[in-house]
Amino acid sequence: MSKSLELQLAVPTGSMDAYLQAVSQVPVISAEEEALLANRLREKGDLDAARQLVMSHLRFVAHIARGYSGYGLPLADLIQEGNIGLMKAVKRFDPSVGVRLVSFAVYWIRAEIHEFVLRNWRIVKVATTKAQRKLFFNLRSSKKQLGWFNQEEVDTVARELGVSSKEVREMESRMSGQDITFDMRDDTDDDNFTASPVNYLEDNSHEPSRLLENADWEAHNHQRLYEALETLDDRSRDILNRRWLAENKSTLQELADEYQVSAERIRQLENNAIKKMQHALV
Repeated sequence: MSKSLELQLAVPTGSMDAYLQAVSQVPVISAEEEALLANRLREKGDLDAARQLVMSHLRFVAHIARGYSGYGLPLADLIQEGNIGLMKAVKRFDPSVGVRLVSFAVYWIRAEIHEFVLRNWRIVKVATTKAQRKLFFNLRSSKKQLGWFNQEEVDTVARELGVSSKEVREMESRMSGQDITFDMRDDTDDDNFTASPVNYLEDNSHEPSRLLENADWEAHNHQRLYEALETLDDRSRDILNRRWLAENKSTLQELADEYQVSAERIRQLENNAIKKMQHALV
């Protein structure tokens, strides 16, 4: 085994500075050595080869992770997520394609870091779809230089990313928001009182007066419904009951067989009965 393949596999994790210094000293492997290790992994499932491929690219993950330091998340966590992406890339890497691992792994490293940022940057996710994720990271990068966008800048970003100006404004608004605690008040400090959601968000759904009002309204509607049903002939009432109100609802064909008419005729009777009900309930 060549000297560059004799990798130092014990990397310190207690200190970030020590970790960064250690990974920077791991030798960079050549294209030939990289292909040899990748083939050993693919053909023989050699975990030692996989370990060496991962170790030789840890410095690259650290370099990418530093680019996401502006999100207020620990660098150690960003590097950890990036390392997961690197391991996924190593598992899927095929040297016969003619692309170096460092180029192939970029997508996987960034994808894992992106997911981590979106999960942890805010309590409530700011982006859920692929288009929103792309918009989030592009806006984040642009706003470092431009601050709040004017309408011309919004239109430019929307045109470049293939989204609407409304989506750009909405994402910009989401990014400008801040997480706050539901109840942040310290009762011992009246001088520094800050309004928090617990002071103005109320749940009145279980208030006795509202429960009584809702119960009366529901009973009133039920009474009107049954009075309207009484205006129908027996057959129409039976069809509506069995098609809409019964626990085990009947099909059009089942009713057609019972009344010895076509399913289309049952559908017409049902529609006519519904129209009469609507008229009676107005």
